[in-house]
Amino acid sequence: MKSPLLACLLLAWFLSWLPRSTIAGELPSPVVPDGVGVNIHFTDPRPGEMEMLAQSGIRWVRMDLDWSETEREKGVYDFSAYDRLLAALEPHGIRAMLILDYSNPHYDGGMSPRTDEGRAAFARWAVFAVRRFRDRGILWEMYNEPNIGFWKPEPNVKDYAKLAVTVGKALRAAEKDQLLGPDELFIGPALTDLPDSLPFLEECFKAGVLEYFKAVSIHPYRKTNPETAVAECYEPVRALIDRYAPPGKHIQIISGEWGYSTAAHPDPDFDEAKQGKYLARQWLTNLSHGVSLSIWYDWQNDGMNPDAWLENFGLIRYVEPIGQKLVYQPKPTFLASQTLTTILHGYRFQKRLPIGDPEDYVLAFVKDGSNEVRLVAWTTAATSREVVIPMPPGQVTVTGCTGEALPVRTATAGGVSIPLTDSPKYLVPKP
Repeated sequence: MKSPLLACLLLAWFLSWLPRSTIAGELPSPVVPDGVGVNIHFTDPRPGEMEMLAQSGIRWVRMDLDWSETEREKGVYDFSAYDRLLAALEPHGIRAMLILDYSNPHYDGGMSPRTDEGRAAFARWAVFAVRRFRDRGILWEMYNEPNIGFWKPEPNVKDYAKLAVTVGKALRAAEKDQLLGPDELFIGPALTDLPDSLPFLEECFKAGVLEYFKAVSIHPYRKTNPETAVAECYEPVRALIDRYAPPGKHIQIISGEWGYSTAAHPDPDFDEAKQGKYLARQWLTNLSHGVSLSIWYDWQNDGMNPDAWLENFGLIRYVEPIGQKLVYQPKPTFLASQTLTTILHGYRFQKRLPIGDPEDYVLAFVKDGSNEVRLVAWTTAATSREVVIPMPPGQVTVTGCTGEALPVRTATAGGVSIPLTDSPKYLVPKP
């Protein structure tokens, strides 16, 4: 008899080879797992790494396309490392979000583009990259967190907006000249520190970036629970988009980078188990609010110091070579990703069921082309509580956040009684 975890691993591996419903050139669909992914920091995966990454259930990776690394000689571009990365991703049906970012020592003294010459050079480089990888379903993101220290020497919203518009115009001109297809996806501004950075975002919109962006990417980092991002980020950003978007143009919101570190968290009990719960709740919250893509930061822990904030965001632990092999150690975040994408594979969010308390979440997902429904339930309350969830009579299988099989429940005419905790539970009615 196979264990539930082994069965989950095998099913996830099988599903990773099925054709995707998302078509190259489109933003992700709301069908799980089309809109979930992770940040990576490599162009050459290690032996077995791509297979494990695919087994996590993700369908996207987000990676820097560094200007200075790909234009080391002025006017000469080398994207061979990204040829290798895309070649490694495609057999697994994984798409790429590539960040057009940072500076180049050949222009503007190595600072972020702030002159007409620097902006023109950046735009030429960006168009060359998009042409090289045209029709590959890539999301091209305009810079990374320009509202904080990544914009050198210091953040400047006017300079960022000018650069975004310059690149947008250059890409549109290339489309008109048929150097690019009409479906290349240009997004931005990858903003963090929300809601404090809303004025920065509004200045970008006033400068006309929404004329060129096909989605708005934000980074809703926080120390509070994932559900707080709705009121603090998504709702005000949506209001700004609706105010400034060109008439008739629908612009989606993307959660382009967001995770929780197990180090330096204000909750002293925040550990890897709770990190896994937060990954599931983050993605489920995004799905239930029309956020079309959720990129978790990070694929792998970036070090072995348990007290270092930046080293403890991963789905897997830091990998140390042992002889000629690498040992991959999945964390609860990996299992939470795998469980969500396996159980909800082919399902889309339908509605949140009201069960009386705003702290209690019961989300219904329906399978395309059928009336099959699966539920996910949790609470943000400090203590667990027993609730009754409406459901047709019959047996209900219950799976925990990281794939563990929980006791089967029986629904009566009044519904099914479930103990809600801070850890999502997946409820599947037996046929």
